[in-house]
Amino acid sequence: MITILLSISIGTLYGQEVIKDELPTVKGKRVLLVYGGWDGHQPGVFSQRVGEWLEKEEAIVTVSETLEIYTNKEVMSSIDMIIQYWTMGELSKEQEKGLLTAVKNGTGIAGCHGGLGDSFRKSTAYQYMIGGQWVAHPGGKIDYKVSIINTEDPITKGISDFEIKNTEQYYMHIDPNSQVLATTTFDGAYDYWIKGAVIPVAWKKHFAKGRVFYVSIGHDPKDFDTPSAWKLLTKGIRWASGSKEKTEKNNVSPIYPSKITRN
Repeated sequence: MITILLSISIGTLYGQEVIKDELPTVKGKRVLLVYGGWDGHQPGVFSQRVGEWLEKEEAIVTVSETLEIYTNKEVMSSIDMIIQYWTMGELSKEQEKGLLTAVKNGTGIAGCHGGLGDSFRKSTAYQYMIGGQWVAHPGGKIDYKVSIINTEDPITKGISDFEIKNTEQYYMHIDPNSQVLATTTFDGAYDYWIKGAVIPVAWKKHFAKGRVFYVSIGHDPKDFDTPSAWKLLTKGIRWASGSKEKTEKNNVSPIYPSKITRN
C-alpha cells in the first residue's frame, strides 16, 4: 500500500481548519517490535494491533518475543526505533546495555503503560531512560479525563481533551524535566489525600540522541479503541521514529526554578 502524506499549511478547506502534519512518517523505517512479559496486559493483542498499523504505514518491522534481541549488536545498530510492550520482567545486564546503547546512539523508543512504564522494576538505568515508572492505580477500573496541555506540539496538535472509560488511571513517579504533553487529575474519590493531584499521561524526552515517547494509557489494548488515545499513541510513535533524521538541541524542560545561570 502507498502512504500519501499531505503537507498543508494551517488554514481552511471547505470551511474546516486544516492542520499541517509536521511529524515524520514511519514509511521505510526499520522498527523493532518487542513484546512479552505479564499476560494480564495482553501483549500479543497489543503487538498485533500496532504491527498491523506499522505494516499499513509501510514500515519495515522485525518482531521479537524475547529480550535477548537487545544483545544482537547487528540488529540494534540497524534499526530506527523500538516499540516495546513488555510488562514487569527483568533485563540482564547485557540486555540493558544493548537497549540503552541503541537509544543513546539515536534509536527512538515509544510505547504505553504496560510496555514501557511498568517494565523492569529493578532496572533504575532503564527508568532513567524512559523518564517515569508506574506506582499506583487508585480505584482500579474507572472513568477519567485526559487533558492536553500542549496543543502546539506536533504530537498533540489536533487532539482535544478526551475521556477514557472503564480502565485504570495511573499515578506515576516521573522525571520532572520531560516535556509533558497530556495530564490527568485525580479527584480523591479513592485516596482522598491525592485529590487535585496532576500526573502526566504523555511525555516526550531525549536520552542522549534517542527520542523517547511514553503514554500511560493502555492497561487493556481496548483502551486504544478511544480514537484520541490511538491518535496520541501513533503520533508519538511517528515522532520517536525520527531520531536519526534530525539532530536536536537539549530539550530538557524543568518544572522547578533554577538559580544556576547557564551560558
